[in-house]
Amino acid sequence: MSVTDLSATPKRGLSPSPPSIDGLIVNARRLAHSHWSSYSGGMELFLPDEAATQALGAAVAKVLRRGDVVCLSGPLGAGKSSLARALIRSLTSPEEEVPSPTYTLAQSYNGAEFPIAHFDLYRLKAPEEADELGLDEALVAGAAVIEWPQRLGSRLPTDRLSLEITHANDGAARTAHLSFHGAWGGRKLDV
Repeated sequence: MSVTDLSATPKRGLSPSPPSIDGLIVNARRLAHSHWSSYSGGMELFLPDEAATQALGAAVAKVLRRGDVVCLSGPLGAGKSSLARALIRSLTSPEEEVPSPTYTLAQSYNGAEFPIAHFDLYRLKAPEEADELGLDEALVAGAAVIEWPQRLGSRLPTDRLSLEITHANDGAARTAHLSFHGAWGGRKLDV
């Protein structure tokens, strides 16, 4: 796999040699034969199946740092929880139990270098309700993955990776739109 400079001109034909990431094989060849493009401050990826969505989660995990926020948006069933699960397992262990926090609203995990908090804000009625979930504390201690970040309104963290997953033409395929904000601006993502 190659490192993609997000400010560079779009390129095709990524390196075909996939590495193993904590037991998750990233199928770079599949992503390479899909279409992708980069643009200033972001990129778009075509994800043909769930394995490609998981590969993207593992790739994001490789560049995640303490204090980082990954915001996952998209319709129900788009693959937000699948991507979050792969990201978390890449930072903890491949066998880590990673349930969707739809009803608990937040789950915490001990990563090798820092803790990871997984928030699902779908059930919030107002942005102020997020104060009780411990998002600020999670960012001081480690990193956070937030599903349904739009529920935060103006409280959305300035430094974040915004990743929107949408359904593509057939049932299994997805499109991921990545936008890099603040401290994420110069980050390189290996996809």
